[in-house]
Order: sequence, then C-alpha cells, then structure tokens
Amino acid sequence: MDGQGDWDGARAWRQVEVAVDGYRVVAYSLGSGDRVVFCLNGGPGLPCDYLRDAHGFLADLGYRVVAFDQLGCGASDRPDDPDLWSITRYVAETEAVRHALGLERVHLLGHSWGGWLAIEYALTHPEALRTLILENTAADLPHLMAEMHRLRSALGTETVEMMLAHEAAGTFDHPEYAAAVTLLNHRHVCRLAEWPAPVMRSLGDWNMAPYRTMQGPNEFLYIGNLKDWNRVPDLHRITVPALITVGRHDEITPACALRMKQHLPDAEVAVFANASHMPFYEQPEDYRAALMGFLERRG
Repeated sequence: MDGQGDWDGARAWRQVEVAVDGYRVVAYSLGSGDRVVFCLNGGPGLPCDYLRDAHGFLADLGYRVVAFDQLGCGASDRPDDPDLWSITRYVAETEAVRHALGLERVHLLGHSWGGWLAIEYALTHPEALRTLILENTAADLPHLMAEMHRLRSALGTETVEMMLAHEAAGTFDHPEYAAAVTLLNHRHVCRLAEWPAPVMRSLGDWNMAPYRTMQGPNEFLYIGNLKDWNRVPDLHRITVPALITVGRHDEITPACALRMKQHLPDAEVAVFANASHMPFYEQPEDYRAALMGFLERRG
C-alpha cells in the first residue's frame, strides 16, 4: 500500500451556512474558479471531513473543491425526524447547496452512499453536471447485498451462521457479531494499519440515525429504506463522461463497478489493486493520477 498520502486537514476551507427547508447546512469551499469538484461523502450521517480533506489537493491544481455536511451530521443541524432521511430529500438538499454557492456545471464526485446520491442527483438535474465521478459505489443495492454476502462467506460457515443468528435476533451489539464486522471493515473498508485522522474524525462524529434509517446497522447489512434502490435501468440517461473507481478488495466490489460501466453510455473504470473502500488514502498517488487524468481528458 502507498500509505496515507499528504492529506492536509489544516487547509483554510471557507465555511458557508446554507438554509435548506428551515434547517442549517454547513458547506466548505477551497480554491476558486469555475472548474468545481462537488463532493458528496459517504454515510449517511457521516461528516464530510474524510472526503473533503482527501481532495483538498485539487485546489492546488486549479480546481475549486466543495463539500458539505449533509443534514443530520457534522456542523449542520441534527433534527430528530426520521422522515427527513430519504434520498429524495438529500437530492433537493444537494441542489440547494449548489445554488446557494453559485455553482454552475460541476464535476460531481460521490463516494459510497454519496455515489448513490450522485446518481440520483444526475438523473434529476442532468443540466448541472460536467462529469460524474462514482467512487467505491453501486447503482443496484440488491446486487450489492449479494456481493456483500459473498464477502462475508470468506469468514467461514460457522461465523456466517453466527452473524445470521444475531441479525435475526437483532443483537447487533453482541461482542462476537461486532468482532466479525470489525474484521470485515479492516478487509474491505480500509486496509491501512492506522486509519487516517480525517477518517477517524468523521467516524467519531457519526450520527447513526440517518444511517440506520436508510441503510442498516452496519456496512454489511442493508435493511433500511434504500435496500431495494436500483437505478441500473436508468443509467443510460446519464450521458456525461463518468469515471468509476473501485478497490480490488472493496466492500462495494468490482462487480458493482462493472455493472455500472456496462449501463452508462460513456464510462471508464479505475481499479486499485491494493485498496479497498478508500483508495484516496490507501493508494493516494495512483488515485490522484487516475482522477486528474480523467478530469484533464474529459472535463
């Protein structure tokens, strides 16, 4: 692995408060100009620190980088209303942030859950995109769940049966179940021995309410309101150039990346052999070369 890279949490990000349906959403901007990379981070319920800081280098290369703490997390308001946790509302929130910051057509970059949001946004607001960058994500969650069961099977029959028993009983906090999820996280979420500080900062401030409502109790069990989400039949409508990135060991597997590539009209895939779910930290030099090559050729 290449290591953590030279992420810079000390960069002078400008904070902007955006009013969205009576709530306060905090956005972050770095750099200037009309070449904007608009970042949608994973989660849901996860502050944007880990994705924002990993992409600050783009400001040194002439791009403006924008990210925001989605409603319910980070510095944004955290209302206690499960009805707010839907992908449709988050699409409207993303558009509100884009308008409030005066952004025109953007390079839309979505990681993990942010990739599902980016796909939904691209289908709703195609006029707002220059390119679409789908990082470690999927367009078909039932297919993804099948892939995750395949990854879980590598733990062995006895461990899988234990996990299924705890899932049936709802005992997700049982130590043996938690230990299995931790092992999967280190295999398929981030394979670095020490997870980068921005990742730990985001994880340490995770609001699990949106996550549980939309996804489920952990990264390897989808039982929330997005469990049946599948936009593969609609991907042909996204005609802007698309870059798909995936780690060889990713929890959202290369099979998910291939499924998107086969249905997007103009897409290319970058696979990172020594990475899982965070190649921008696990293989930063290779990741940056792939991203910049795409932006320079297609942006």
